[in-house]
Amino acid sequence: MTNPVVVCSIFVNPLQFGVNEDLDRYPRTPTEDIDKLTAAGCDYLFHPSVAEMYANGMAEQTRVVCPTMTNVLCGASRPGHFDGVTTVVAKLFNIVQPDEAVFGSKDFQQLAVIRRMVEDLCMPVTITAAPTHREADGLAMSSRNGFIEADERPRVTVLYQTLKGILDAIGGGDQDFARLEEAGRRRISDQGFKVDYLQVCNSKTLAPATPEDREITVLGAMFTRGARLIDNLSLSRH
Repeated sequence: MTNPVVVCSIFVNPLQFGVNEDLDRYPRTPTEDIDKLTAAGCDYLFHPSVAEMYANGMAEQTRVVCPTMTNVLCGASRPGHFDGVTTVVAKLFNIVQPDEAVFGSKDFQQLAVIRRMVEDLCMPVTITAAPTHREADGLAMSSRNGFIEADERPRVTVLYQTLKGILDAIGGGDQDFARLEEAGRRRISDQGFKVDYLQVCNSKTLAPATPEDREITVLGAMFTRGARLIDNLSLSRH
């Protein structure tokens, strides 16, 4: 889809941060972001304050709740997180009224949940997935990468390498997903990181994948000393 006008939003949404999460220290670099958006040809920037987005206060904010796919994976670790995501994205869609909205694939669960919200609520917007941008060694780019400590940096690529290894095995015909997941968790743990989750899923529903599934995504999350990193890789089996 070719769009004559491009609008970008920058908003650190407190509604999707839970108790004891990193809202206060979440990276905020508006000047750098604006420079990059200008260079990329963005037409408009929507950069609201919390008071603008939640004029009646967050406690009284009407919520948009997706009852599926939101209590697993990242949702299991971050209760209520996706209610904050769907609520703020619905508000952004109502304000901007886009024909197309682009979301990064790195947060694949968020992408899947937003697609389901749009489908269920008959929102007239096309959801497009942007590819994950990576460093030369495969690490998925993220605002939280700045929290990775120097001695950890050479080892954090184990998440990407593990996901790739699992995907390659599945592409080669291995259908013992549980064994692949367990081996992957051990590989990450052996590098000194705590595994949050590692799961082979149906790409649309995020349910545990079965041998009959054609669209498969392997999702993983792990903790460094200062950051929680997520990543995923997908495969179409035809």
